[in-house]
Amino acid sequence: MARPAHVNATPSPSVTAREPVPPHQLSGGAAVAEWADERIGGAKLGRGLIRKVFPDHWSFLLGEIALYSFIVLLITGVFLTIWFKPSMSETEYDGSYQLLKGIPMSEAFASTLNISFDVRGGLLLRQVHHWAAILFVAAALVHMLRIFFTGAFRKPREINWLIGVGLLSIAMVEGFAGYSLPDDLLSGTGLRFVDGLIRSIPLVGTWLEFFIFDGQYPGTAIVPRLYMVHILLVPALLVGLVTAHLTLIVYQKHTQYPGPGHTEENVVGYPLFPVYMAKAGGFFFIVFGVLVLMGGLMQINPVWKFGPYTPNQVTAGSQPDWYMGWVEGAVRIMPNWEWHIGHTTWSWNIFLPGVGLMGLLFTVLAAWPFVEDWITGDRQEHHILDRPRNVPTRTALGVAGMTCYAMFWLAGGNDIIATHFSLSLNAITRFMRIAVFVAPVIAYHITKRMCLWLQRRDQERVLHGSETGVIIRTPDGGYYEPHEPITVEEAFVLTQHNERDILDPTDGAGVLDERTKVSKRRAALSRWFLADSLAKPTAAEIAAAHEHEAAELHGEAHDDDGHEIEAFTEQAALEQERDARALTGGPGAR
Repeated sequence: MARPAHVNATPSPSVTAREPVPPHQLSGGAAVAEWADERIGGAKLGRGLIRKVFPDHWSFLLGEIALYSFIVLLITGVFLTIWFKPSMSETEYDGSYQLLKGIPMSEAFASTLNISFDVRGGLLLRQVHHWAAILFVAAALVHMLRIFFTGAFRKPREINWLIGVGLLSIAMVEGFAGYSLPDDLLSGTGLRFVDGLIRSIPLVGTWLEFFIFDGQYPGTAIVPRLYMVHILLVPALLVGLVTAHLTLIVYQKHTQYPGPGHTEENVVGYPLFPVYMAKAGGFFFIVFGVLVLMGGLMQINPVWKFGPYTPNQVTAGSQPDWYMGWVEGAVRIMPNWEWHIGHTTWSWNIFLPGVGLMGLLFTVLAAWPFVEDWITGDRQEHHILDRPRNVPTRTALGVAGMTCYAMFWLAGGNDIIATHFSLSLNAITRFMRIAVFVAPVIAYHITKRMCLWLQRRDQERVLHGSETGVIIRTPDGGYYEPHEPITVEEAFVLTQHNERDILDPTDGAGVLDERTKVSKRRAALSRWFLADSLAKPTAAEIAAAHEHEAAELHGEAHDDDGHEIEAFTEQAALEQERDARALTGGPGAR
């Protein structure tokens, strides 16, 4: 359509622009919004934010579950803060729970019993708070596994990965601090375990213990100090890191899975407002509702059964929250390695599996994006996620790490396993000492073989289509199964991933070339990481496979002299159709 010509004419009163409505004539909400916009300019920022597009996939809900669990923790934590007394001063219990009436205990434990039995809704919110803490750590861990297996940590998201590692580690500290506050016998046992970890640090362990506990364990200051850490310090760090994490997601745009129309330059999904906000709001109330149901129907941490903490007692069969069980398992199966140098004792049997193993885990997690980048030489930005099968070595390493964690976690319950299955505790301990090394290796090789098998299956689907499940008999007595071509969309998903080249330190003629800046060790690691992946079918291979399938579909073949002949007569085709109906149970089946 042609653009209208510009005409110099005096506009009539009926077409002149209307004057803006004075602020005092706007409605209440609109007037407040305009007042704020004139001073802070939020409208421009808000317009861009509410139209921000986010992709839609079920795995992205894992991070939302962690976020919503954290919000529930903040809400329920405010309620519990009102009634909890963070004091280790001794008092005599005079509450509603008759079995502990008259028993001396700390004010922290007495206030926990008071919240549970005397405050309306207190026990419900205590249990909701505890379940939310467990769900928060679990969702954060599974969310990080999703990011690891799909390669969402690659450039430009390395900083966000480091923030996620920090969130996970701080969340574990926050969970332990809240777990220790009631000052019951179970939480005191866990606190005694941590005291042993602190004391095992060479040279400075004893000094750190006296500094943290304000004297000899257990002292009278640890609960008030943990309380301040739990309600002020760590929540502030978590809020700051969560804010930074979400800000980077908005700034860098969200990753997305391979699919039709999905490129490194765009995001296919729904805008933040109104679609995503409505879905996110509904999902928040679903998570909140599930946590309330769990708090109301599933008992957790019944402190009145354990009683007040006494340093010379330990609860039989005591177990920490699941996210700390792997550390206890590592300590339980560690051999008794100690050094005695002068007047000092170096307890490697406590320090290495406890402090050292946790440090090793978070160091490896933080360093992995940079290690993989160095091995592969990949410097490109990635906004399309990997399918785990297409990076078999990374996927196998991840499963091996999960298997090692599971072995340590099981070792943390060796006494429970021994009593429930009537097994020898020593035999279980010796088995776990071997399993933590052997099981990850087995899991690595099985996972890598499975990834390569899935790659071959994808390759077969692209070249030959999907199996129809129909067996057809030929006139000469043979049988075959026809394949149905897959859709263009599926073929795009199966072939969208980028193939990485193995780093080569030579000049192409087998002579080492220093200008490549690739050492032999780096080239060997690159070959180990990338060599086993199957090459994607080329366009020529796909076209040839489709031509072959088309020829079979039309019943064309060739004789020995190269002349084209009809493979089936009309009568044979009718018999073939009748046999197919018989196999599928359709009309005309015999």
